[in-house]
Amino acid sequence: MGRETSQLIVGIDIGGTKTAVVLARSPKDVIGRISFPTRPELGPDQAIRQILDGTRSLLDRAGEAATGLEGIGIICGNPLDAPRGVIQSPPNLSSWKNVEICRIVTDAIGAPCFLENDANAGALAEARFGAGRGAKNFVFLTMGTGFGAGLLIDGQLYRGSTSLAGEIGHVRLTRHGPSGYGKVGSAEGWASGGGMAQLAKHWTELAIEKGEHTLLSEGYKTPEGLSARDVAVAASQGDALARSIVQKVGEKLGETLAILIDLLNPECIAIGGLALRFGDELLAAARDVVSREALPESAKACKVVPAQLGEAIGDIAALCVAMDGTEWMRINSAPSES
Repeated sequence: MGRETSQLIVGIDIGGTKTAVVLARSPKDVIGRISFPTRPELGPDQAIRQILDGTRSLLDRAGEAATGLEGIGIICGNPLDAPRGVIQSPPNLSSWKNVEICRIVTDAIGAPCFLENDANAGALAEARFGAGRGAKNFVFLTMGTGFGAGLLIDGQLYRGSTSLAGEIGHVRLTRHGPSGYGKVGSAEGWASGGGMAQLAKHWTELAIEKGEHTLLSEGYKTPEGLSARDVAVAASQGDALARSIVQKVGEKLGETLAILIDLLNPECIAIGGLALRFGDELLAAARDVVSREALPESAKACKVVPAQLGEAIGDIAALCVAMDGTEWMRINSAPSES
């Protein structure tokens, strides 16, 4: 799993909603952090500019020269070409088309840069520091703007033949329903923050037409529209429609978990994003479906839990990528023994 470096590393977590830049000496020893809205509708250039400015600012504030920076880890959703360091228009970053992010950042900052998809990086982080410790067969699910899986099989990260393994969000659950990953009724459409927002909009429209009261109608006509956060706030105040939305998303999450459990027979599935925000209100519905849908022995062997690293998982995951990348470079650049 690599050593924890005493040098400086940077982690960059690029999401569809926000981007964070973190300076640290190890994944658990953070020195400074900044974040800002990603705003993918404006294209990648403005976000990359803020990433570079943020990295330089954190180094300046820490009193360290850029030459003291050992490596940079970047994470975002698939599809991407990790070996080449290229982001290839993920669903939540559709304007980021073939962005050579590692070359751009290395040229600007002067440190080696490494790219990994957020689900794989999250699986590594949770396996080392969180809910997956001790598990040989482990699944980590992103459940934010998008929805994907990082897979550890027999203790090793499984990437697949083209590094696209784990894209459970692309699996279609229903012929109709919210859209995600370019597919109507997909797991991402049903079980992501973006999917929950679509469901909230549709169900709120129906409620308004029927003259039914819901707290969600208050934010329905704002320019930003409804979000998963709006659903969480309304559900916490007992709003019946919001709680029904959480229940439905939990059930669809459960159907997705049952597929993963039947296929992979993992010891643990840890879920980030919405699972942290909604907790047992979401996961109880998911576990109920798993108990009905998955093979009984496989379901019994697998615990379904929120990711333990909480809101810090993106930071820690990106820093793990930086640490592993610099360790790989160190090993492969060492002179061979004669």
